[in-house]
Parts: sequence; C-alpha cells; structure tokens
Amino acid sequence: MTLTEVEGRRLRLTHLEKVLYPETGWTKAAALHYYASIAPRLLPHLAGRPASFLRFPEGVQGQRFWAKRVPAGAPDWLSTLDVEHREETLRHVVVADLPTLVWAANLGALELHVPQWQLEPTEHDRLIIDLDPGPGASIVDCCTVALAARRALAADGLTAWAKTSGSKGLHLLVPLQPTPERVATGYVRHLAMRLRKADPALVVDRMDKSLRRNKVFVDWSQNTSAKTTVAPYSIRAGDRPLVSTPVSWTAVRDCRRPEELEFTPEQVLARRRDPMADLAEPRYRGRLSE
Repeated sequence: MTLTEVEGRRLRLTHLEKVLYPETGWTKAAALHYYASIAPRLLPHLAGRPASFLRFPEGVQGQRFWAKRVPAGAPDWLSTLDVEHREETLRHVVVADLPTLVWAANLGALELHVPQWQLEPTEHDRLIIDLDPGPGASIVDCCTVALAARRALAADGLTAWAKTSGSKGLHLLVPLQPTPERVATGYVRHLAMRLRKADPALVVDRMDKSLRRNKVFVDWSQNTSAKTTVAPYSIRAGDRPLVSTPVSWTAVRDCRRPEELEFTPEQVLARRRDPMADLAEPRYRGRLSE
C-alpha cells in the first residue's frame, strides 16, 4: 500500500504491481499513471455527469462488474448525484476532480461511462451517434457512415466530434443547448433512419442483431437518459489496453485499416493536440426543434 496526497486529498493506493492486462503485462500502476496524466483532457467530459464504473479488481481476465452506487467506505469529499433508476434511486459518484479520478482508478474502475446529460436527466446537453460494426464490418465502415452522418448533422446546423469507442466502433458527440430527452432521442432515431435510407447496403437502424452482418448499426437508443457511453479518454477492457480516443475528421476520412484508429494509453499521452478541445465551447451548442 502507498499513501499519497492528490490536490490535498489523502489516498491509499493498493496493489500497484498487479497486472491488469496479462497479454501485455500492463499494470495497475500504469493505469493510475495514465488517468492522472490524462486528467486535464478527461475531466471536462465527466463534469456534472453521474458516473458508472466498469470495475476489474483482478484485471481484465478476472471478475468484472458495474458499480453505479457510491461504495461503502468511500471518502466523504466525493461529489455525488442521486439518480432515479427504474426500481430505485442510486447515489452515483460524479468524477469532478483529479483525486476522485485517482480514487476510482485505484478501485479497478478501468472504464468510465457517463450519460448524455448533466445534473438533470430530462435535459440533454449532447447527442451520441454510436456506430457499431456488425460481423464482417469494421471501424473503416463506421468511418464511411460517420462522414455521412457529419454531413447530415451539419445540414441541420449541428457540429460533431469523433472518437473511437476503444473497441470496434466509432462515436460522434454533438453538443446541444439543453434539450428534452424525447427530442434528443427522436432526432437521432430519425437520423439513423435517414442514414439507412441513403445507404441500405451499409447501414442498419434496427436492434435486430440478425440484420447487422456486413453493416454498421446506428444505435440511437444510447441517447435515452438511462443509457451511458464510455467517456472520451477512458481506457477499455479488451485483451490489451486501448483508449476511447478523440480523432480528427481527417483521420476518419483517411482511415483504411482498423489498426490506424487503435490507440494505447502511451500513444494518447504522447499526442500534443486534443481533437475535442473545443467541444465545450458555447458557440458549438446546437439547437433541436421540438
């Protein structure tokens, strides 16, 4: 155990030598270093949003579980938010600062997921266009759909930023003026239908998994208040550590192989530019009509 102080908060860091990714030997210490280092870029995407953690206390080959409620023994200085779920109200952690981020990473919270709203679930402040490749398709196909989605969004006065899912897909984030959930979800559902009608050989907008072979599923349901999406710059829990990484539209346009849009934590930390640096700028917040 290591005692440390982070921005005035005392934290106990444990089992730093534990290997979280056996295929590469990547350790808990490396995960903590990554999250502490990427915090200035990551924290703005978590601010005000109730976090859901996907925890791997023994590493990616061990038990995994979702952690939505504040755990017993959590520090009393954590920021929290009560969220009404279908059967109960849960108190979630809001990752508001670096000490909270390091505390969560020390618990084995490799993946950080948040909804498309801040503070109030009926008012969304962004859209998520979740592009998920089915069997036989890849992120390269997602890039083709993403470019079409970007054009459609721009025609509606909306600006989109792209990031990898850190797995097989691609996500587009669109900042909004405060928008009712039903309007946000309805818009993305209609957008998915428009993309499918424009390219039915590549795009599917229905949940039925049997329809997804060689196609890209536009998962509009990720915009409902109950759903969460992995945050930009979160690590993902695959065979090796990859990051849900913001990427430029040039990178999306030029992608020819899936490997071109796979990024390790070390590669992300080495990048000088944040392609999502302007996402929170008020001038980019679009408006949807009811």
